Amino acid sequence: MQNNDYKFPALILGLCIVIAFSVFAYSFYSARQLDNYLSVTGSATKKITSDSSKWVLNFNRVVETQNLKSGYTQMAKDSGIVTKFLKDSGVTDEQMTVSPVFMNMNYYYDKGANAPKEYTLTQNVEINSTDIAKITELSKNLQPIIDQGVLVSTQGVEYFYTKLSDLRIEMLPDAMKDAQARASAIAESGGKKVSSLKSASMGVVQVMSANSIDVNDYGSYDTSKIEKQVMVTVRASYNLK
Repeated sequence: MQNNDYKFPALILGLCIVIAFSVFAYSFYSARQLDNYLSVTGSATKKITSDSSKWVLNFNRVVETQNLKSGYTQMAKDSGIVTKFLKDSGVTDEQMTVSPVFMNMNYYYDKGANAPKEYTLTQNVEINSTDIAKITELSKNLQPIIDQGVLVSTQGVEYFYTKLSDLRIEMLPDAMKDAQARASAIAESGGKKVSSLKSASMGVVQVMSANSIDVNDYGSYDTSKIEKQVMVTVRASYNLK
């Protein structure tokens, strides 16, 4: 009876040892398998010149409640002056988008509750053009509008590259070549060689100012400069032998 009492715990202990050994063997085998491939990042860069521009300028009037009607009338005159200036400078109707007039109440907490209510009337004009040189020059020369009494201000011109999607695909082979070269160099330093591609995925695209190193983990698109540098990245894993 006592022998049977010892047999069952011994059986359980033996089974646990077998399971533990199996888990260890599988983990060891898996770890060995991990040594048979290598993951690297490859990249390719190319300098480009922007082929499209966007420029936004705005003008405004500050009026009191009783002068809202005349304020809107003045805004219409201002809009005519601005659009005429742009058209005379070679900007077409198709390149211009004129927004409605926006009205915002101004709050002055130091003037008291009985002070006249004031509103700022604002209108924007957006110009999209492929004639980058002309738009850049126009953005620096608003004096003719100001001389006619228009309270105009401008945002910086933004520059874009419209063929970015095609360029990204075009640059992928070079990024893959860079990844393979890096993998080969790393593998050879460890006494192995690259065998075949296991997997690959495309990383983020960086559109930076020329000669910039300002990259972002989530990608970037600098619109402040005409001359740009595009960088594409790939993540590749290679089997080793």
